[in-house]
Order: sequence, then structure tokens, then C-alpha cells
Amino acid sequence: MKPRSKLNLDYNLVEKAREIAKKIANDTQKFIDKHSTVSIERTICRLLGIDGIDEFGVPLPNVVVDHIHKSDLLNNGIALYLGNAILHTNNSPQNIAEKVSQGQLNLTEFPLKEISEIKEVLFSITQKNLDIIERNKQQREDMINEYGEKTEPLIYLIVATGNIFEDMVQAQAAARQGADVIAVIRSTGQSLLDYVPYGSTTEGFGGTYATQENFRLMRSALDEVSEEEGRYIRLTNYCSGLCMPEIAAMGAFERVDMMLNDALYGILFRDINMQRTMIDQYFSRMINAYAGVIINTGEDNYLTTDDAYEAAHTVFASQFINEQFAKLAGLKQEQMGLGHAFEMDPDLENGFVFELAQAQMAREIFPSAPLKYMPPTKYMTGNIFKGHVQDALFNMITILTNQRIHLLGMLTEAIHTPFMSDRALSIENARYIFKNMKNLGDELEFKKDGMIQKRAGEVLNNAVNLLMNIEKEGLFKTIEKGIFAQIKRPIDGGKGLDGVFLKSKDYINPFLELMSRELQLGGNI
Repeated sequence: MKPRSKLNLDYNLVEKAREIAKKIANDTQKFIDKHSTVSIERTICRLLGIDGIDEFGVPLPNVVVDHIHKSDLLNNGIALYLGNAILHTNNSPQNIAEKVSQGQLNLTEFPLKEISEIKEVLFSITQKNLDIIERNKQQREDMINEYGEKTEPLIYLIVATGNIFEDMVQAQAAARQGADVIAVIRSTGQSLLDYVPYGSTTEGFGGTYATQENFRLMRSALDEVSEEEGRYIRLTNYCSGLCMPEIAAMGAFERVDMMLNDALYGILFRDINMQRTMIDQYFSRMINAYAGVIINTGEDNYLTTDDAYEAAHTVFASQFINEQFAKLAGLKQEQMGLGHAFEMDPDLENGFVFELAQAQMAREIFPSAPLKYMPPTKYMTGNIFKGHVQDALFNMITILTNQRIHLLGMLTEAIHTPFMSDRALSIENARYIFKNMKNLGDELEFKKDGMIQKRAGEVLNNAVNLLMNIEKEGLFKTIEKGIFAQIKRPIDGGKGLDGVFLKSKDYINPFLELMSRELQLGGNI
């Protein structure tokens, strides 16, 4: 039985879009399955318990992977050589990594044992460390059950001082003021680093470095306020860029609740090679799926470089594709925080009406997804009074269409990094509207064949046509042609291509195998 639609959507067309998106994702997955990357291999090191830095400050996962990469043997997978070294030395992965960094051990000099023996010795370590992630997932669920889950939209707020200790102060203040989700913006350019900084950091520019220690510190700070406030405060960070799967693993170990995790964003807006990013995305999403993390996708960003009215269908086409990639990685619909945005020119006649149509459309097409709705930014100016009204209209659409993750708009967005007082005003604005209009959306129907229904039907039709073109061309060719956000990227260009390689027949990734099996048993895949 098809769901009831206020927009009178053609659900046969919706299902057609899903089927086409599935073919696009499956076609790309064939390429993904044959390849790995240096960042995936470093992630395997981290998941096996390797951490820390050498005397020069180079992370040990990088040291170990580079050690094998220089011998042109990485196509067999780092796990093969680590497992083999464990059998020969009876040392832990951490001890082996330290000896490699000190020049005391060459992993390629040991004769290779049987693959079955290597897999067996890796299995106990793999399971032990996945159990840590499983316990974190259970702890999150237990805390949410204890405190109760909020039914209104989750107010999502950003901190970005560059200093993790200052971020903690600001995050706790925001949570006490009413924020439900704290996102720690990454330092500018971190997505382009092919390593993850180590330890707590105090000198980020435009944000704070994503490190495992910073995750631990912020998680502890938010748990303190969760207990104080009697509600679970979620933590968000960014597993995108050249270290996408590594950051996913670190977040899983430290109970990060949401991760911005979208390959197309890195390709389009950070010029990261598309092959590298699509391969990395799959493993990072599988880690997030296993850890119970909600991913946030970046379709909203298309509308910052393209026109939000004309390009609305590109957002929906990307959401359909992202949904299918998420399914392939084992993410449940309840973990798919598909992104969209309130970004139309405020001078556009009936702009609010069109924004309402699109937000309702996203909710009806993806009814179980915790949609992430982004505020006006492109057309914010130094006029803070007008900006506060724009944010209020955005807040109204969120509550009318039952968006789940509401990134709070700031009245001073276009002037400076918002002060805590600015955040307090924005939280007050959102909470006022959410309370006063709580059930209004349930009371509203849209005029048959009226402006809102026609707009939704038009955008859906355009999205299906675009998906048909993408299926014909292939996703990589589509990106090369600049279909998304009007930004063109070549298949062999961008950063990180030298970190991509074909897997050999002996390739091992024990975490991919075990997580995939458990996610299949759980019905995720």
C-alpha cells in the first residue's frame, strides 16, 4: 500500500527513481569492490589497535602502510603482513608497528604463512575491537532510553574555535541553552591531509582538528551535560576527505553519534579524486553502520554554487543515489541523514512556498530518514534583523514538514563566527517556533493541483530524468560533466589518486568481512 501524500506524488515515479539509483550504485560498487586505498589500509591498522606517532610525529598507521607500500606489496592488504608478523613474532599489532617505526622489523622479510592461519590469528583481535564499538553503540542506546528521546527536531549547533578545550566550554554552554547536537567543525584544510593528527589540539584555523583524543574529550564533556540536563547530547564530526574511513573508525571507538559522510562533497568542493573517495566512502559507511552512527550527506552544498530553484532536482537525484550507497554499506534508513537546504534567493516571489514544497517532498520520499535540513547561508547579509527573519522562516518549514536534524541558522552568519549570545538568540527563536507550531503541519493539506503540488511533481520528474542520464553515462562521467553543483572534476584528477590500488587475489580486510557478515545477519544489507 502506497503512503498517503499531501503532495499527490506519483509513487510509481519515486520507485522508478529508486530502481535507477540502485543500478547506478551497483555499477559503481563493482569498481569499489576491486580496489582499496592507503586510507582504508591505515584504518585497518587503527581497528587492529595501532595508534600513536613515531619520533618525527608521523602517525604509526601511516608508517606501517608506507612501509609495505614502498615494497609495492600493498595490493595484498596490510592485514596480511600484520597477521603474518603476529604469527612469526607473537607480538601485538601495536608492538609490531613500533618496531617497524624504529627500523627493527621488516614485515616483508617473513615467509608467508597459510592465509587461513593469518585470518585465524587476526580474527580474535578483530572481534575484540569490534566488541568495543558494539559496547559504545549499546551505551548510546542505553543513555537515550534512560533520558528519553526528543520528538521535536534536534537542534544542531556548531562550535569552531580551533582549540578543543575552548570548544568544550562553548559546546557545554550551547547544550545548556538547548542544543541537542554539537558539531565540531574541522580545521580548514584537514580534509586534504593524508594523515590524522595525533592528540589534543589547540591551534586549528576555522575549526578544530578531528583527532581521536579530541573526540574523547568532547564526548566526555557532552556526557557531563547529558547527565546534568537529563537528555542525551549528540556529538558530530566529519569523516570526509582523504582520511574518511580512519576518522569513522576513531569516531566509532569514542562514541561519536553523527558523521558528515559524503563522497560527492569531497570530490566537488575539495577536489579529492573521485576514485579514491568512492572507495573510501564504502568502508567508512560500513564502519558507521556497525557503530550505529547517523551519517549526514552533503546535497545542501550543491545549492551554494548552483541556483536553489533551478537545481532542486539535482539534490533529490543525489539523495536517491546516496540512499542506495548507504544500503550497500549496511546503513539502516534510520541512519541516513540525507541533506537538503533552505537556500532560495529571498527576493524570489513565493520562495517560501517552493521551499515548503521541496522540504515536504524530501520528508515524503524518505519517510524513515532523519533528514538534515540546512539553514540559509548564501543570501545572508550584514542585516542581522533580516537574517533572523530568514532563519525564522527556515525554522517554520522544519516544524511544518517534520525535519529531524535542524542545523541552526545564525543571525550573524555573514559577519563573524557567532558569539554564544548569538547562538542563544537562535536557539530561542527555534524553540519558540517549534513549540508554538508543533502540530500545525498535521493540520495542513495542500491544494489539489496547486502551486506546491505542481512544484513537487516538476522537481520529481526532473530528478528522474537526471537519474536516467546518470545511469546512461555512469556516475564518474556525470561528475566529469559537472552535473552536480556545476563543478567539473576529471576521473584521474584531484588529490589522492596515488593512494588507490587494485586488490590481489590474496587481499585481506578482516573488518570488512566480519562487519559485512554481521550487518547481513542483522538485516541491514
